Amino acid sequence: MIETPAANSKNPLTVVAVLFPGFELLDVFGPLEMFGLLGDRTKINLTAMDLSPVASGAGPQALPDLQISKVAAPDVLLIPGGPGTRSLVEDSRFLEALSLCAEQSKIVASVCTGSALLARTGLLDGRTATSNKLAFDWATLQSAKVLWQPQARWVVDGKFWTSSGIAAGIDMTLALIAHLFDTPTAIETANRAEYLWNQNADSDPFAGGGGENA
Repeated sequence: MIETPAANSKNPLTVVAVLFPGFELLDVFGPLEMFGLLGDRTKINLTAMDLSPVASGAGPQALPDLQISKVAAPDVLLIPGGPGTRSLVEDSRFLEALSLCAEQSKIVASVCTGSALLARTGLLDGRTATSNKLAFDWATLQSAKVLWQPQARWVVDGKFWTSSGIAAGIDMTLALIAHLFDTPTAIETANRAEYLWNQNADSDPFAGGGGENA
């Protein structure tokens, strides 16, 4: 975990989001918008396997700032989900790079089926975690060693924060901001975004939805 509370640190909180072909747009840019609203208290970068533009599952591309092999121990590593996770769970080169980066990160936060990628690295073995409820059956197949939580908006186990589907990543990020700074800062951030923050990690209205779409 981050040794010095972010609220008292002179250095900005470093946040790095992982991109891959077929990432979910809101998984990345919802949380990054929340961090971005903190202004100069955060420094945000995008990373990928190389510096080529990365197409999201919806089509629009994003440009990485640095290669994942060059990421140096960020405070928060954000791992999105999206349709691209279906092939990446079999991509040993990507999983090795992700694992090394996650091991060096002080906090690792996944959104949606990003937790399936983490599960395949083995870093969630023996830990509680959750994932997108519409893709929960698939996500949980990626590791029987993870203590999957079928009803949770987000789950915290040590330095690992995992959230449910897509928009749940925003709720998790605001909880993470409350953890790293304080609750008033998280509430102010949500209000600036005109976002109704679900502050209850156990409130998961989409649990048991079935199907698969993320």
